[in-house]
Amino acid sequence: MPGLSADELRSIARERAARVGRYVFGAVVVTLVGAFVSVQWLRPIPAPVFRSAPLASVRLPGTPPSMPWPTMGTAALSVEGVGSLGHSGDTHASPVPGLAQVMTAYVVLQDHPLAPGADGPAIPVTAATLATYQSDVATQQATVPVAAGESLTELESLEGLLVVGGDDVATLLAEWDDGSTGAFVAKMNVTARGLGMDSTTFDDPSGLDPGSVSTPADMIRLGEAALAIPAFRQIVATAQVTLPLAGLVYNTDYDLGQDGIVGIKTGSNAATGGCFLFAAQRTVDGRNVTVVGAVLGQQTVSPTAAAVDDAEPLVSAAFATISTFRAVRSGHFIGQIVAPWGPSTVVTAPKSVTVVGWPGLTVRFHVHVGALPSAISSGARIGVLKVDLGDQDIDLILRAPSRLPGPSTIWRLTRL
Repeated sequence: MPGLSADELRSIARERAARVGRYVFGAVVVTLVGAFVSVQWLRPIPAPVFRSAPLASVRLPGTPPSMPWPTMGTAALSVEGVGSLGHSGDTHASPVPGLAQVMTAYVVLQDHPLAPGADGPAIPVTAATLATYQSDVATQQATVPVAAGESLTELESLEGLLVVGGDDVATLLAEWDDGSTGAFVAKMNVTARGLGMDSTTFDDPSGLDPGSVSTPADMIRLGEAALAIPAFRQIVATAQVTLPLAGLVYNTDYDLGQDGIVGIKTGSNAATGGCFLFAAQRTVDGRNVTVVGAVLGQQTVSPTAAAVDDAEPLVSAAFATISTFRAVRSGHFIGQIVAPWGPSTVVTAPKSVTVVGWPGLTVRFHVHVGALPSAISSGARIGVLKVDLGDQDIDLILRAPSRLPGPSTIWRLTRL
């Protein structure tokens, strides 16, 4: 068989080279396509995005209330767990005769808890207490009669403080609690800071010292904190008590039990006028609602009576305007979940939210949505709608109303 010519050999070589080139090219293409598919498939999938509706707050419908504020002094009113109904007068701190005793009782009950109805330990009358009693009698201040060698129980002492307003009993409790009135007053001021009473300073445990000053708003904070103690709430709601030497004595809050008033404390002196820290409770649309207010500086012929009388119309006006309102309706549009690959689903409020408030009050909302999975099943929890109004912290669980499918294979492979 004749041998191949040089041209034929070169042709065969070129054909083989071309065939190998095509194989190599095909392999490279397959490798590149495989790498591209792998990269596209393994790339992180972006999470669906929650787009919240502009639902930062809502204003409760109606005309805001106009309160019958006193024509003198200062005053403030608040709905417990909701917020302030407003204030009158300037915001400067002023003397709080008698009302400082509420802080004395609060500190004592924090340090020496007393179960409702219990007497508590016996507290011997000290020389300082006796001296305060004698001085107060001479200057016609409020006192609880005491004698050397006598003891009062913790309950009797607190009754003498909160019902009668005895300055001498304030001294007795201060020394019993912390060894001296100076140390106790320091504790009163630390406690005031802790309660957010930034405009308040106490110079004595009774409020007789004009250096014991506060504002109505600060007094309300104290009143709300003290009312949370069952023993305190029980004592200030007592119309009359019987004490060892004093016998039967009556609460100077003669409105107690009227218009829902459940306490708290009166006080007055010639320089400052009458003061009244008060609380009233009624049922509003099936909910227990407590109003706490303070009236300071009522300088009249009968200052205590004037302060108590000023509280009545405030309480009546407050309960006339307080009601329950639907802040969020079931089915209200909250936002939308949108997936980068196209599908979306609307999120709505699963139920209505009702709050205690009054016309014109602003209720704020916050939507919290965490990281969302790429595929969301129908009914899956996706976040929380928080209704923020005072202590009325209401959380609505938000769920996906329909299934949101994950990305398709084509989208994953063709996305940029």
